[in-house]
Amino acid sequence: MQKTAKLALADGSVFTGTAFGADGEVHGEVVFNTSMTGYQEILTDPSYCGQIVTMTYPQIGNYGIVPEDVESEGIALQGFIVRELCEIPSNYRATQTLDEYLKAAGIVGLQGIDTRALVRKIRTHGAMTGVLSTEDLDDESLVKKAQSSPQLAGQDLVSQVIPKAAREWNESLHPLALSSSTHALSGNNLTSLAESDYVAENSYHIVALDYGMKLNIPRHLTQLGCKVTILPGNCSAQEVLALNPDGVFLSNGPGDPEPLTYAIDTIRSLLGKVPIFGICLGHQLLGLACGCKTFKLKFGHRGANQPVVNHDTGQVEITSQNHGFAIDPESMPDDIEVTHINMNDNTVAGLRHKTQPAFSVQYHPEASAGPHDSHYLFRQFYESINQARVSSGSSQ
Repeated sequence: MQKTAKLALADGSVFTGTAFGADGEVHGEVVFNTSMTGYQEILTDPSYCGQIVTMTYPQIGNYGIVPEDVESEGIALQGFIVRELCEIPSNYRATQTLDEYLKAAGIVGLQGIDTRALVRKIRTHGAMTGVLSTEDLDDESLVKKAQSSPQLAGQDLVSQVIPKAAREWNESLHPLALSSSTHALSGNNLTSLAESDYVAENSYHIVALDYGMKLNIPRHLTQLGCKVTILPGNCSAQEVLALNPDGVFLSNGPGDPEPLTYAIDTIRSLLGKVPIFGICLGHQLLGLACGCKTFKLKFGHRGANQPVVNHDTGQVEITSQNHGFAIDPESMPDDIEVTHINMNDNTVAGLRHKTQPAFSVQYHPEASAGPHDSHYLFRQFYESINQARVSSGSSQ
């Protein structure tokens, strides 16, 4: 027997549909993702902590759940909304349906609503708080709860998803990711992404600061031939430098970067001491550490089809993105330059320090799910370590 579920927004709107996954009631910022595939990676991306995610593609769940494709050890988002749930997946790798997976994880799902109307509302009025419930079905009550729910801005959501302890990482990319049909941008040409493109000459030690990191990131770093140590994102610069890293990676993560003063202070102390590469939240944190400011986007960038232009090459990369904040270009100090621009709204999609080996992008070069146009950035990070070691007169 189908069970009713409702989504209420802070503006007074109520959407009524059918429940799937777990029973319960949750609140969070209601956002949308435009990806046609990759719902499993979205569900397990810690960057969605504190959010209720709506998929714009009409049918979700058609290839089930594959354990090898998860991007973290659990699900951090609050709730999941789709137009139509596919209950009979077709995929030889699948071990569960989407409904079974969400039920086991305790995540509330909603299907059967007009997701186009919901997305139009978010695009027009901006992301807003909402309540998703299978328990309280009174419209007035739900709207009041949505209006009294805490705003995402100003919260430290990273503290909810960072690991409790350090760990060594030794898993490389899945063979499917090294298919000869996969491509990555390199210079001015599209080149085949083969295993030989990744295994590097030197085994550099990378310390990855985990603010809610997707697992395909350390897989890429390991594929380069690097030793990877993952540290919780609240570690100090002294703890990082004690490991004698050749480079520091700043991961993705959820929410507003400005409350994360502990991370900003750590990155500021690391600048000039070791090459740094940041993505997504790590990009914003690097910007803040360098003196930039951030602002909240109206409805964010979430999808696997975001066009970005690389100022160095003039090429357009189709990228996977998930963020609700961005760097304010007017706040950039003179020693920071923009390297990439989002072509949809001209927001900053990449930056670089002019005198220190530090750069970052506001998207996910590891994809998973998404296009592989930006895989070259991992090699660029590797080369920045090479150059730093040459400049310092040392060698591996």
